[in-house]
Amino acid sequence: MIYLALFWEFFKIGLFAFGGAYGAIPLIKESVLAQGWMTETMFGNMVALSESTPGPIMVNAATYIGGSQAGIGGAIAATSGVVLPSFIIILLVTMFLRKWLKHRNVQAVLRGIKPCLMGIILATGVCMAFTSVFGGQDGIVLDWSALFLLIILTALSIVYPLRKKKEFSPILLIVIAAVFGIILF
Repeated sequence: MIYLALFWEFFKIGLFAFGGAYGAIPLIKESVLAQGWMTETMFGNMVALSESTPGPIMVNAATYIGGSQAGIGGAIAATSGVVLPSFIIILLVTMFLRKWLKHRNVQAVLRGIKPCLMGIILATGVCMAFTSVFGGQDGIVLDWSALFLLIILTALSIVYPLRKKKEFSPILLIVIAAVFGIILF
């Protein structure tokens, strides 16, 4: 029965998640916490692990959660559930709706969805930052290193768009992030 529950929960997530993985994180969190499959802290750790491993975050998260709940069969059930809606939708779009994608009203709907997705992603980031700095359900404990890192990242996100120089090197940003990670953690 756990296999069916994992498949169904992740099928719903895959069906209703717009905006990619970051838009789906709140849906995954709500479902996982409601089912009692993870605590809030465990969920935060799972998101961090899913982001750091290669592959789509939603697939990684589904595989991790399914595997933690029911082994390999659970991982297969959850992963199949999260992938199947996208597969079906893409099949239908390519078969029947390709001509409608250029339609003015369809483009207007897609433009209207974008700000909603940005709000969902921002809310997810704020919730994850709050959990990292103050802890989750396991108790409220101030993590000074996470707070320091959050302040630095917030400052960089404000200053970055205001710069007048050319782009930063992605390799340099990775090295800087690695140095901060080594120092703080």
